[in-house]
Amino acid sequence: MEVYECVRTRRTIRKYKTDTVPEQVVRRILNAARWAPSSRNQQSWHFVVVTDPDALTTLGTVATSGRFIAKAPLLIAVVMDGADRPELDAGRALQQMELVAWEEGLGTCFVGVRMEDQNRTVKDILGIPLSMGLVALLPMGYRLDETRSVGTPRKPLSQIAHRGRFGTAYEAG
Repeated sequence: MEVYECVRTRRTIRKYKTDTVPEQVVRRILNAARWAPSSRNQQSWHFVVVTDPDALTTLGTVATSGRFIAKAPLLIAVVMDGADRPELDAGRALQQMELVAWEEGLGTCFVGVRMEDQNRTVKDILGIPLSMGLVALLPMGYRLDETRSVGTPRKPLSQIAHRGRFGTAYEAG
């Protein structure tokens, strides 16, 4: 799959097959994150890979905005340690993991754990030091055949792209 096609067709998926994700696929996804650019090349990220069904069920209970975690065969927690721009660096790594997962036939849907008590509980379950920032949980699994078709509505470029200055319509040159 070409990169542009992967970006164009990727969708958020919350329902997964129960099939185990092979270790070589997990390694490709982790390497995609490792190769992401980071501010001043700090690479301040850590990735916690979770495949234990009991832990996934517990995490699905704790992360109330991501109860579907309980039914995922795989989850990668994205943790930042002392980054200058943690959200930016983590976002780049997350996006690269999502794209490689999509190319491999997997679906993903990142889950933020912003409520302090939930964040602390997830850190405790996964053994993440309290001093580190838990940015997101990325559950994933092979997509069910019922995934939405290509074509999620997007604003036209004329509404979001500007040429030279904000407010000047972007027109292809």
